[in-house]
Amino acid sequence: MLFIVVERFKAGNGVAVYRRFAERGRLLPEGLAYRASWVAATGERCFQLMEGEDEALLDAWMAGWRDLVDFEVVPVVSSEEMVALHRAG
Repeated sequence: MLFIVVERFKAGNGVAVYRRFAERGRLLPEGLAYRASWVAATGERCFQLMEGEDEALLDAWMAGWRDLVDFEVVPVVSSEEMVALHRAG
């Protein structure tokens, strides 16, 4: 499964987030994979594409960042997959 994770840096404090990342890495549990990310031009939000079979892995990953980041998780499928689902249905 693919997920878009919207990270909103608490108090707009991306500096603390990037400092932790530099010191400790992404802190991903086994079975959860980082695929790509984009940062808003304002630096206040990050959009990550993550992949894993178990949403509980996302919860475990987010627990290591919740003091600095508020999260929104959106399960996603590709446009091609959605078209195929509608054709099949």
